[in-house]
Amino acid sequence: MNSTIGDIDSQRDYAGSDQNDVNDSREATICVVGLGYVGLPLAVGFDQEGYNVVGFDIDDGKVETLRGGIDTTGDLGDDAIAESEITYTNDPEEITRADYVMITVPTPVDEHDQPNLDFVKAAGRTVGDYMSPDTTVILESTVFPGATREALVPAIEEASGLTCGEDFFVGYSPERATPGDPEHGLRDVVKVVGGMNDDVRDDIAELYSTVIDAGVHKAASLEVAEASKVVENVQRDLNIALVNELAMAFDNMDMDIDTRAVLEAAGTKWNFHDYRPGLVGGHCIPVDPYFFIHRSKQAGFSPNLIQKGRDVNESMPAHVSNMMIKELNQAGKALRDSRVLILGMTYKPDVADIRTSKVDGIIRQLREFDIETVGYDPHGDNDLMGEKFGIPILEDEEFSVEGFDGIVLATPHHEFYDLDLAELAAEMNDDPCFVDVTGSFKPEKVTDAGFAYRRV
Repeated sequence: MNSTIGDIDSQRDYAGSDQNDVNDSREATICVVGLGYVGLPLAVGFDQEGYNVVGFDIDDGKVETLRGGIDTTGDLGDDAIAESEITYTNDPEEITRADYVMITVPTPVDEHDQPNLDFVKAAGRTVGDYMSPDTTVILESTVFPGATREALVPAIEEASGLTCGEDFFVGYSPERATPGDPEHGLRDVVKVVGGMNDDVRDDIAELYSTVIDAGVHKAASLEVAEASKVVENVQRDLNIALVNELAMAFDNMDMDIDTRAVLEAAGTKWNFHDYRPGLVGGHCIPVDPYFFIHRSKQAGFSPNLIQKGRDVNESMPAHVSNMMIKELNQAGKALRDSRVLILGMTYKPDVADIRTSKVDGIIRQLREFDIETVGYDPHGDNDLMGEKFGIPILEDEEFSVEGFDGIVLATPHHEFYDLDLAELAAEMNDDPCFVDVTGSFKPEKVTDAGFAYRRV
């Protein structure tokens, strides 16, 4: 069935008083499809505002855990889950009673860096199989411009036998909250909202405004809303790529130029942007540019600068490894006899998520030189880390640096700031090396402790 969501006017009276009364009295039922780092806070937020909320996920174990009052993200706290009145379910029949369905499923890239919308299409088919007429479906997953119309709508229409714009309605509102950041959660970040037409957009905007304190921005179209999400992370990726390339350039100049000292000096000018070098992991910044590149190439234009930025940032793990290798060589250590401890394996500080961590690139490069590598992370799951990274992982109770020649501080969890650096250096082999990826420690503090210190 062909989609009819172009310029068609909605047959639903979105501007009427009935719809506003539903929002004001919190009588609407909202179903959130996908209860991960995006979907669960969304479900809890609407529940806290008095809406009837259904949280649907195909992961039986996750649903059971949530029913037991346990926060599966680590961001909200168990009390928020236990005190909620959300119906956590793996039964798609519950979708039938929803007035609004919000889809928050993963949108990864494949091994060729091509967008994979399989989860979006599968969610669309599930929603189409069970939703009631007049439902509004809102996609929150990151996609390339045009994907809501081109991928989600056909999946819903095929499964439901309904016509978009006549029997159901669609919108797009990209997730923007930052997991693990209490200052940039669901309520604290402006919500961008796009709809298949202005009436649908305005209705969705009013709905979100009840849970978003920072305000709602009404985008001109679905495609503008979709593009805004990928572009905001393209910008960050390019800016980080610039300082990463500067770091690599300064490192090769052999002039003892500290990149972060350069950036601090340059930052004294009022219009200099504050970006620092490092690994670029996560679910957005290293992924979203590929969505834009894909869609742009489809239209016949290759965004070379954006692709180059990705290439630079993807090369940083190898650069970090080479920094450690150089330090080990300068200390006169045989690489095949050296042992290096990686501190911090997750993709960002103080979270447990390792799925998009770039630490594996550091490990691969070190192991190519037969350097024994061991990991430690107080937040990550040791079994999952061992499986993903393929190296031994120290348990909390067995944490020791005895016998190691070097430390790579990859992810600076807050626990690491309390480490006694002098004690660590004394326990390690002679002439220990310390590579600080994020520049978390002052150089003199580390060198005074007895390390040869380098930071990206």
